[in-house]
Amino acid sequence: MQEPAPIRWNLPVDEQIDLLRRGVVDLVSEDDLRRKLAKGQPLRVKLGADPTRPDLHLGHAVILRKMRQFQDLGHKVIMLIGDFTAMIGDPSGKSKTRPPLTLEQTRENAKSYLEQCRLILRQEPEVLEVRFNGEWLEPMGYADVIRLASRYTVARIMERDDFKKRFEGGVPIAVHELLYPLTQGYDSVALEADVELGGTDQLFNNLVGRALQRDYGQESQVVMTLPLLVGLDGTEKMSKSLDNYIGLTDEPHEMFAKLMKVPDPLLDNYFTLLTDLPRPRIEELLAGHPVAAHRELAREVVAWFHPDADLDAAEARFRSVARGGIPENIPSVTVPAAELANSADPERISLVKLVVLAGLEPSNGAARKLMQNRGLKLNGEVVTDAQASLTREQLCAEGGVVIQKGKDKFARLVLGS
Repeated sequence: MQEPAPIRWNLPVDEQIDLLRRGVVDLVSEDDLRRKLAKGQPLRVKLGADPTRPDLHLGHAVILRKMRQFQDLGHKVIMLIGDFTAMIGDPSGKSKTRPPLTLEQTRENAKSYLEQCRLILRQEPEVLEVRFNGEWLEPMGYADVIRLASRYTVARIMERDDFKKRFEGGVPIAVHELLYPLTQGYDSVALEADVELGGTDQLFNNLVGRALQRDYGQESQVVMTLPLLVGLDGTEKMSKSLDNYIGLTDEPHEMFAKLMKVPDPLLDNYFTLLTDLPRPRIEELLAGHPVAAHRELAREVVAWFHPDADLDAAEARFRSVARGGIPENIPSVTVPAAELANSADPERISLVKLVVLAGLEPSNGAARKLMQNRGLKLNGEVVTDAQASLTREQLCAEGGVVIQKGKDKFARLVLGS
């Protein structure tokens, strides 16, 4: 993360709103936000996250950067880990009930989640608070849940588009899923949030929180939503499961290379949501050559997450690989001699096995599929034969052999003793 700039206390309200509106889809409402800011007191800005997965990507960075903007203006952001709500499973956008997690699983995932959030969020205690909603939800008894449920109607819950579609399509909806918006909304009551951030898929849940605060006699929170970042495939939202993502902890050269592949129609969105470049500069880049725009996007984003990275080296590596070259500094993997000894032929070893040993694929089946889809190269040459093997002599040669997955994942294999 870049070195935090000094907090800009008491910036005029209009200037704060201009900064905070960037990239925002829904703002309910701007008048409420203006009124809260005019009080001149730090706002309590909530972001709830269910740690169902331990790894974060640039899609998560969009909303974390908005939190950082609030911090830079002197407001306190509350990173709310939904350790308890993750056991329910957020039904937002889901076409079927999601398998629940245990409390232990959610808390283990949260460790990695919070560590990666530090790449974006300021850590000063006056602008950061970390909470877990298990603090107030776990002690609640059955009577407490009944009282909470009595504050909202089934008709209003069923206005949610995904619930409505599932109901009309005859797809089961579990009762605990209907409780999720209420549970998330109660978090805002417990934290007395002034603002709640979320993706556009969270608008309904966040508005429930706004309504519940009124019902509990609190001033209603402002709701701000941001778009879900489309991934590298250009169609689906960024997701690790779809392999269209850029990880927050990707190496600089890997992040640079992936950003150079962002589809041209998404450049405006990526510049707006992932950089601080002013609008005139973004429009200037979009009006020029796409390669130059990609290059500046890559350098801006990589510099944020890796401020000490050699951007020229990352770019040079990308250009070399794009021309079919093999970078100099690639991971070296030692193949244990025992792997050959245990093969049917002690002088040869399956290339499929080597792909797994190199960490390029998790299983033999995935390695075979990679080869069948022409996604694997050996010393720069495509290999499609899943039965291919390498000899002891090849692995013992000076420099070993280089296998490559896709455009920019390499491993140099050498035989160990």
